[in-house]
Amino acid sequence: MLAVCVAEHDVELDSIGASAIDKRPQSGRVTVGDLGLVTDHVCDTKHHGGLDQAVYAYDHAEAHHWASSLGRELPYGWFGENLRVTGLPVTDALVGEQWAVGDDGLLLETTIPRTPCRTFAAWADEPRWIKRFLDRADVGTYLRVLHPGTVGAGDEIRVVSRPQHSVRVRHLITGTDAESLRELLSDDQLAPKVRREATKKLARA
Repeated sequence: MLAVCVAEHDVELDSIGASAIDKRPQSGRVTVGDLGLVTDHVCDTKHHGGLDQAVYAYDHAEAHHWASSLGRELPYGWFGENLRVTGLPVTDALVGEQWAVGDDGLLLETTIPRTPCRTFAAWADEPRWIKRFLDRADVGTYLRVLHPGTVGAGDEIRVVSRPQHSVRVRHLITGTDAESLRELLSDDQLAPKVRREATKKLARA
């Protein structure tokens, strides 16, 4: 865990209004409950937050790619992420993979990919940003909280459980074969938003 980030203040974006996308790194440990980091908040509750999108993780290697591509510094939290991580697949995690974080009992489960929106485009202020971000498809993953705890920079992330199917978080953006999606959807413990996104992809497969 390189950084743990929350929105300390809202930012006003043209044509959008107030947004909590501007996350900033925190010192010390942050408590994580069912709805995410307790010191964080969401402005657009229709499209963000909730049990299945409680925490957002982004890979530092991807952040480095975009910083180099755009020729600008992209600090921890710039992608709206709560967790900037390194050393494990993020968008390529299996859907339903479980991560034990630190030593305080925090247990997270991967759910759905981040779908870039108008808020992210306004925040980035880069040409064709949504299309470019989607085309690369390294969008990070949302996580639900299976067991609350605390998190801090420097925590180890351990993958403690992987499901038997082959559907990765990325596949809920890019698509995969129908058989794999049916296998995923056969799990009756599936997070509701995972079921929604997998059902959409299956209809197009």
